[in-house]
Amino acid sequence: MSLTLRDHLAAAVQTLRVAGVPSPEVDARALVLRALNLSTTAFLLRGSAEVAGADAERLAELLGQRAARVPLQHLLGMVDWGGVQLRVDGRALIPRPETEWLLHLALADLEGVTVPRVVDVGTGTGALALGVKATRPDAEVLGVDLSCEALALAGENAALNGLDVAFVESDLLTDMPGPFDLILANLPYLPDADRAYAEPEVKHDPDLALYSGPDGLTLARRLIPQAHAALAPVGLLWLELDPRNAPAYAAELRSQGWAATLHADLTGRERFVRAERWPSP
Repeated sequence: MSLTLRDHLAAAVQTLRVAGVPSPEVDARALVLRALNLSTTAFLLRGSAEVAGADAERLAELLGQRAARVPLQHLLGMVDWGGVQLRVDGRALIPRPETEWLLHLALADLEGVTVPRVVDVGTGTGALALGVKATRPDAEVLGVDLSCEALALAGENAALNGLDVAFVESDLLTDMPGPFDLILANLPYLPDADRAYAEPEVKHDPDLALYSGPDGLTLARRLIPQAHAALAPVGLLWLELDPRNAPAYAAELRSQGWAATLHADLTGRERFVRAERWPSP
């Protein structure tokens, strides 16, 4: 006997709940819509329609993968983020919602800056670089990453959105031509010990994009002298860090002659650092 669309949704929710998926209702609905190529409106109108054959098989396959804790974003293939559409897969870190607030904060600092030069360090999917370009078409935007696979994905996302952003392989800002008005960095910031406690979904992100030494600050520390050399005299450095280590990083910046302030995400956790370069004596 064939099940209706609503029956499939109820069964999908139960399957994901048993598998320990954190948001079974949301994920089940998204996968049903994806498998059957339906809009939300079409789902509401066709809820009593029977689903069988290839459609049911496609849904079962997606549910099986999500139950095995493959990230929902990988199964959907795309995310809307920061005003752009991004293709996501295992080549780069899935862009997190909190990073959209970093984009918002940094863009506010670019108001009044004519033709700003911006670099996104550790660009991954290209999210921050493309978000800047989408909002500020006049900006000259560069994305850098050490991973060739991530850079290929970022290039695909630039083409997908029709945005003119250059992506270059580089170890942080090594040999990058400044000066930049804004340096954005969402570098790996988790302590190495966090590997043992990572959620199953996180294990589908590249290790290279997640962990950065004993306290999670190894890469961010390496960036400090490079950023100092690459910033324009009134340029700004914005970073996203783990709330556990953002205060320590801001303090290190201040000890090295930067003006650094902490900024909270939308849940009130201080995870963003804004730093202004002071000339060396």
